[in-house]
Amino acid sequence: MGNSTDYADILYGVDAGVATITLNRPDRLNAWCASLDTDVRAAMRAASDDDAVRVIVLTGAGRGFCAGADMNVLQGIQDGGGDARPEAAGPWDPAAREDFRKQYSWFPAVPKPIIAAINGPCAGLGMVLALYADIRLASDLAVFSTAFARRGLIAEHGISWLLPRLVGMANAADLLFSARRVEAAEARGLGLVNRVIPHADFAAEVQAYARMLASEVSPRSLVAMKRELWNAQFTGLGEAIEAANLDMVGSFASDDFREGVAHYLEKRPAAFTGR
Repeated sequence: MGNSTDYADILYGVDAGVATITLNRPDRLNAWCASLDTDVRAAMRAASDDDAVRVIVLTGAGRGFCAGADMNVLQGIQDGGGDARPEAAGPWDPAAREDFRKQYSWFPAVPKPIIAAINGPCAGLGMVLALYADIRLASDLAVFSTAFARRGLIAEHGISWLLPRLVGMANAADLLFSARRVEAAEARGLGLVNRVIPHADFAAEVQAYARMLASEVSPRSLVAMKRELWNAQFTGLGEAIEAANLDMVGSFASDDFREGVAHYLEKRPAAFTGR
C-alpha cells in the first residue's frame, strides 16, 4: 500500500478498495493540531472522490490512536493566544443536514463508511473523532478517556449527544464527569466499541474486515445505509420509513441490485460496481 508524500502529518494509502488514513505524529501520541486537522480532511476528500475506494480506515501510527488536542495548543489558549485550535473549515457537504456541517461533525457527511481502528490511547478530541466514525474496532491495548473534566473543559464537539447514544445516559455521565481510564474490555462491554482484537493481530484483522466490506457488499448500499442511519437519528420512525421507501425505488433500478440477485443465484463471488 503506497503512501502519499503530499501530507505533513498523516500517511495515506489505498489497497483493495480500502483507504487507510494514519495519524502520523507518534512522538506526540498523534495529538491533534491544525496541520493534522487539515491533512485528515483532505485525505477524507481524496478517499470520497476516488471510485476505487469503498471503505475508509482511520488509525494512528505508533502506540496511540489520538491523545486529544496537542498540549502546546492548549497552553497557547491558556497563555492568552486566543482559540489556538484548528479553525473550522467550510461545511464538508453544503447539502448535508446542518447537524453534519459543524467543525468535527462532518464525518457523517462523508459518503463512505469510516472505521476507527483504535490501536492505543484514545482521549479527548481523539475520542470525539472515534465516536463520529461509523464503526469502532479496538486493540486490546487501547484505553479511552473523555479527558475534558481533568482539563477544566466541557463535553466538547457534540460528545454529549454522541456518547449517550452508545453507552446510555448514566454511563455517559460517568465517563464525562470522571474522565477515568477505560480499558478495551470495559469499552466493549459498555458498547463504546464494536469489537476488541488482540494487538498482535489488530492491523491484519482491521484490514480483513474493511476488505470484506469493500468486496462482498454493494458500495451503493453502504452509501445509502450510512446516510439513512445518521439521518434517522433526527427523525421519527415514520420519516425513516418514508426515506427508506424512496431509496428503495432507486435500489431496485440499480446495477448492484441486479448483481446482488445474480451472484447469489449463480453461486459466485459478487462483482458490485456501486452503480
